[in-house]
Amino acid sequence: MESEFNGLLTLLTFFPLVGVLILLLWRGVSDTQIKWTAIITSAITLVLSVVVLASFRSGDPGLQMVDHVAWIPSWGISYYMGVDGISILMVLLTTIISLLAIISSWSAIETQVKQYYIFMLLLQVGMMGVFLAQDMFLFYVFWEFTLIPMYFLIGIWGGGRRVYAAIKFFLYTMAGSLLMLLAILYMGLQTDPITFAIPDLIAQREMFAGVQNLLFIGFFVAFAIKVPIFPFHSWLPDAHTEAPTAGSVILAGILLKMGTYGLIRFNLPLFPEASAQFAPAIAVLAIIGIIYGAIVAFAQQDVKKLVAYSSISHLGFVVLGIFTLTEAGIQGGILQGFNHGISSGALFFIVGILYEQRHTREIKEYGGVWKVMPVFSVLTLIIVLSSMGLPGLNGFVGEFTILLGSMGAMTFAPAWIYTAFAVTGVILAAVYLLWMFQRVFLGPVTVEANNKLRDINRRDLFVMCVFLLFVFWVGLAPSGYFNLMDTSVTTLLTDMNVPELAQRVASFALLGQ
Repeated sequence: MESEFNGLLTLLTFFPLVGVLILLLWRGVSDTQIKWTAIITSAITLVLSVVVLASFRSGDPGLQMVDHVAWIPSWGISYYMGVDGISILMVLLTTIISLLAIISSWSAIETQVKQYYIFMLLLQVGMMGVFLAQDMFLFYVFWEFTLIPMYFLIGIWGGGRRVYAAIKFFLYTMAGSLLMLLAILYMGLQTDPITFAIPDLIAQREMFAGVQNLLFIGFFVAFAIKVPIFPFHSWLPDAHTEAPTAGSVILAGILLKMGTYGLIRFNLPLFPEASAQFAPAIAVLAIIGIIYGAIVAFAQQDVKKLVAYSSISHLGFVVLGIFTLTEAGIQGGILQGFNHGISSGALFFIVGILYEQRHTREIKEYGGVWKVMPVFSVLTLIIVLSSMGLPGLNGFVGEFTILLGSMGAMTFAPAWIYTAFAVTGVILAAVYLLWMFQRVFLGPVTVEANNKLRDINRRDLFVMCVFLLFVFWVGLAPSGYFNLMDTSVTTLLTDMNVPELAQRVASFALLGQ
């Protein structure tokens, strides 16, 4: 492929470094100036992502706004960035959540303020790179780079067990990534001439047909840990609970989506036969995660841990949708990833508002909050209902589409049994979320300290309104979101030839019997 350089995606990815350089070079700067520098930098990055969206052609299934130049030509490594229908929503989610997380940190961070905002901006660079990189080497660099700012955000500004949680987060994700690195090296070195460009590797995937199951597992484990899929989930509750509020918002809102995005970007197009072969087993793991996450969430006494376990349950739906290998399932999975970023990010933000005033996350320490914080409580109720999947709000659209895809899945049968078990997750979500809301917000004020709680301030109200904008927008008018990804998903499945794959897998199963 000839070199081409549009420049817009490169500017979008690396613009937060401008804010980092300003903060590093600006001597004698006040905390307020640091915060405004970070907010303005992130806001301009959001504007750039809107420019990318405006330039995006929804009917074009290929990569758009491509930046492709040789980087290490002797090893086939290139600087290759591009956006398509699979990644465009993740790009928007990254800029939206990053800005809201930076704004929400205004009063929460009081020590080492400059370092904190530098790490937040660096993290934004890494996350954006993951969703735009089209060269496997470049993707891996961005993937690993995101660990470093997040490690320090948890380890320095986290809770009482922050060092333990930060190390656990780092080791888990690093260990999984090593298997992916081995798979990347093997694939790149098998090609002639050597290339790590994802479109080139997809075009030459027959070359890996003999070992595609092993390569599939190498990528799958890395992404399964990041999502996380049961049983790779044990790092998540600790990381969420100990992270500062903005860290939890970004972790739930964006970092976990890197795993589900990777499954669609790499596992499906590179290893179509392995994807169909492993689909039933992965669907079972996803459903176990849906039910397990919901049951364990119900048992939590710490409201932040409850939201953390709810993420395991909700992302089980996303993984199930992806491995239905249907248009409805994959589109629902992508949209539900976006929805979860909004709803779960908002829930962690809500917990942060309460914690900032009361310095406790124990559910028993609350009760009757509605009486003293009525505006905040109404906004929280809407977010809780969206996370439950109430019709008219964002969660319902994604879950319904995923279940629609699950019912029509050809890769696991009988599909209705898988779907029936998955539906129990919707019921269980209503149980643990409403139970939490009742104990925290309703009833009499049982703890005297709660009478001193202040209702939501204007800054936090702005953040909540942005979350709510997308809750209602996706819930009431989702067609625009589906239009963005429709052509890319259709092309992906056409290229995979799912009906033939399903028939082949079924034939192998019959031969095995």
